[in-house]
Amino acid sequence: MEPGSHSGLPVFLLLGLSEKPEIQSVVFGLFLSMYPVTFFGNLLIILAIISDSHLHTPIHFFLHMSFVDICFTSIAVPKMLLNIQKVITYAGCITQMYFFTASPVFGLLDNLLLIAMIYDLFVAICQPLHYIGIMNPQVCAQLLLLTWLISMLGALPQGLTVLWLSFCAVIEIPHYFCELPEVLKLACSDTFINNVVLYMVTGIMGFFLLAGILFSYSQIVSSVLRISTAGRKYKAFSTNGSQLLVVSLFYGTCLGVYLGSTWTHVFGTGAFASVLYTVVTPMMNPFIYSLKNRDMKRALRNLLCSVLSSQ
Repeated sequence: MEPGSHSGLPVFLLLGLSEKPEIQSVVFGLFLSMYPVTFFGNLLIILAIISDSHLHTPIHFFLHMSFVDICFTSIAVPKMLLNIQKVITYAGCITQMYFFTASPVFGLLDNLLLIAMIYDLFVAICQPLHYIGIMNPQVCAQLLLLTWLISMLGALPQGLTVLWLSFCAVIEIPHYFCELPEVLKLACSDTFINNVVLYMVTGIMGFFLLAGILFSYSQIVSSVLRISTAGRKYKAFSTNGSQLLVVSLFYGTCLGVYLGSTWTHVFGTGAFASVLYTVVTPMMNPFIYSLKNRDMKRALRNLLCSVLSSQ
């Protein structure tokens, strides 16, 4: 294959999670079952929050993450299910890389919303008397706007540097979507600048986000441990356990993806690992929110009852 610039409209072939047809059929069935669960599960969370005035609180305000999770999975999974030939255009591949890569718009937005939720939890436990004044609607709206702005700007450097690359006429990507590290390996031109930008952006963002999470949780745990009664201490841990579970699940799977892709180069290994944070984690989040939150379970019951009664 002869190298050419992106102006020649190269063709990207997504090889998926496996080259074996029997495994491809199984994977197709799994994705076909997981995507509706992810989409409608997160949609129910959004509708429950909108319909129940008791959930119009800061912590539920930051569950805009359910909307982000819908967008996160909808960028790649429907394309994979509908496109049997696994062919994606140059523009489509660039779009996926911008929204869905190592420091993506929606991936970074997920991280930032988690930080906002943890900050809300930190204020509620460590400064309960000042909670209403600190976490007022105006502050919540500003935090939400800030997360969107940072995520959009954080994804720009990697998205712009990809436009400088030249690719071969036909590019076979051992993945089910255009993930930036995989595409960089297949570029025909020098990717040194791209790799520097990739490591700098993800390193800086990752360091500050992880440092903020660890500091906040250290203060939260310290405050909870100072509670005198065992009952109140247990309630504090159980009430806020869902946020900790979401954070552990998201960051645990992301670490698995990038550590695993560094240590092994077996076909499809990175793609299988990516399934964890791109499909499994967004699918699990609605169950975590609903099963660990009494107010959410009540709102979901009321929503389902109102829908059924209107039939």
